[in-house]
Amino acid sequence: MKEWSLPWPKVKKRRWLGGIAWMCVLLTGLVVIYAFFVLRHDPTLTNLDNRLQGASLQHPLGTDQLGRDVLTRLLLGGQQTIGYSLLALIVSLVIGIPFGLISGFRRGLVDRIFMRIADGFLAFPDTIVAIVLSGLLGAGIGNLVLAIVIVKWVSYARLVRSTVLAESQKDYVLIARTNGLSPGKIMRKHLFPHIVGHVLVLASLDLGKVILLISAFSYIGLGAQPPIPEWGAMLNDSRPYFQSKPEFMIYPGLAIVIAVLLTNMLGDYLRDLFDVKKEVQS
Repeated sequence: MKEWSLPWPKVKKRRWLGGIAWMCVLLTGLVVIYAFFVLRHDPTLTNLDNRLQGASLQHPLGTDQLGRDVLTRLLLGGQQTIGYSLLALIVSLVIGIPFGLISGFRRGLVDRIFMRIADGFLAFPDTIVAIVLSGLLGAGIGNLVLAIVIVKWVSYARLVRSTVLAESQKDYVLIARTNGLSPGKIMRKHLFPHIVGHVLVLASLDLGKVILLISAFSYIGLGAQPPIPEWGAMLNDSRPYFQSKPEFMIYPGLAIVIAVLLTNMLGDYLRDLFDVKKEVQS
C-alpha cells in the first residue's frame, strides 16, 4: 500500500517562499518607519545617564552601554551590513559578467589569460584571501568591500564563461554569426539573457555569505569602525555585558541569522523561478 504524501508543486513552493519574503519585507518596512518617524534617536549620540536601560516605549529594545537606542542602531546596522553586502555583490557582477562574456565568447589568448588569473584566486579559500587583503589595505568598511570584490568577481566570471561556452555551440548563435551580427550584439542580445537567471541565483545565495563575512570582519575590528552601527561591531561591543545584558548580543546575532535565512529563501525562490540546476551553482 502506497504512502500518502502531500504534493508540493513548484508553483505552490514559489508562492509560499514569495509570500514569506514579502511579509518579512513589509514587517521590516513598518519597523523602519516606526524607528525613524516615531523614535527619532541619534544612533551615535551618547548619554551616560540613560545607559543600560531596559525596554520602554521610548526605547523598545533598551539602551546600550553608552546610552544609545539599541533599536535605532540595529536598524542602521542592518543598513550598513546589508547595504555594503549588496554593494560588494553589484560591483563584483559589474566586473565579472563582462570578463566572463568576453572570455567565453572570444576564447583564445583572452580566455587563457583569464583562466590563469581565476586559477590563482581559486587556489586559496575566499575567507583567507579576504583576511590578507583587509590586513594589507587596513581596517575600514570601504577596504573590506574592496577585498570582497577582489575575491568574489572571479566566481561570477567563471559562471558566465561556462554558460557562454555552452550556449555558443547552439544553432541560434551559429546562425547569428552567419548572418553577420557583430560579437557585441551577439553577446548582448543572444547570450546575456541566458546568463541572467544563473547569475541572480548565485548572487542571492552569495548575499548571505557576504553578510556573514562583513559581520565577522567587523566583529574582529577589520570592518566598520566606531561609532558607525553595524551588526558585527555591535556584537563585539556587547561582549563585556553578555552576562548582565545578554540581549545586547542576541539582537544583532538574531538579525544576522534572519537576514541570511531570508537571502537563502530568496535564492531558492529564484532557482525555482529560473529553473536553474543545482550543479550550475556549485
